[in-house]
Amino acid sequence: MSAVAEPVVKSARPSIEVDGQHDATLTASLMAMDIVETSEGLARCDLRFGNWGGGDRGGFQHFGRDKLDFGKAIAVTLGDGKLFKGSITAISAQFPEGKTAQIGVCAEDRLQDLRMTRRTRSFADATLADVLKRVAGDHGLQTQIDVSGETYKLLAQVNQSDLAFIRDLARREDAQVWIEDMKLSAAQRSRRRAPTVELAWAGDLREFHVCADLAHQRTKLVGAGWSVADKRAAKHEAGEAAIRAELNGGPSGAQTLQRAFGARVDTLAHAMPAVDAEARALAESSFRHMARRFVVGHGVADAKPELRVGAKLKIKGVGPLFEGDYTVTEVLIRFDAKKGLRTEFWCDRPALGKE
Repeated sequence: MSAVAEPVVKSARPSIEVDGQHDATLTASLMAMDIVETSEGLARCDLRFGNWGGGDRGGFQHFGRDKLDFGKAIAVTLGDGKLFKGSITAISAQFPEGKTAQIGVCAEDRLQDLRMTRRTRSFADATLADVLKRVAGDHGLQTQIDVSGETYKLLAQVNQSDLAFIRDLARREDAQVWIEDMKLSAAQRSRRRAPTVELAWAGDLREFHVCADLAHQRTKLVGAGWSVADKRAAKHEAGEAAIRAELNGGPSGAQTLQRAFGARVDTLAHAMPAVDAEARALAESSFRHMARRFVVGHGVADAKPELRVGAKLKIKGVGPLFEGDYTVTEVLIRFDAKKGLRTEFWCDRPALGKE
């Protein structure tokens, strides 16, 4: 049997922009890069540059703060696509033995404004969209919102950052929040507009590790609380119907668990829904979140600007059990001299391949 050929490693160098302008010096001196983006929102970029040179300006190259300074806008691009845009929040220096001096910067996107603002306040008779518009206005952001959900009698933000508060609310309704083109964007995961990316092993998909695990699956989830006004339990039971639209005909974790071990039902009481509608939102969003973690993948692929959180993946060449559609939940875009530019990603889906 012939050995499997090693995947071809393609080198690429991302481009660095400062205050909207391409910087050839920083691009050429880039030694390492990590861009981290998750479904929780708030993207982060760590960049490391060589900081020693000769010629007309010998010695340290980037300590002048004319380019790399706190609050400066910095962006990373690949061709016509943007990999990251944010502002510098940290500056570091490294002086390794036997190697060139280096300078590092960390930048975060505009959600860092929300992370650094802590408040105590309340919202009466408000939806998630109402809260997001209010928070965006507080920070001078426009909005791009595609969420539908319940109107809550009272929502309390108690000594929480604006980012933590909207994250908590979004989880209740199976929604995600992120920054896009300086807009506070939000959408239910199934309605998030994102490109479809095809990856094939062993081609542009260099590595892929995937596991289907029943440990945290349940056949049903019950959302339970108490309605003070009605003096009765507020309750809703969620099952496979909550995720059926995403199964693509394959067996879900709940169905597989039922067949292998029988019924496994769990109750969610920590959120204390006050009315049946809140109990339904809690139970169904929690069931969908749990169900999608049935099949979880981790891969390394050639870097593509469209391979981002929310992207729809079509994985090919890995066999019928695990081929097919996934959703990207986290990316780590990396660059170094040894392996060049590549994207490490995590993805999930609620069903195995069709039997």
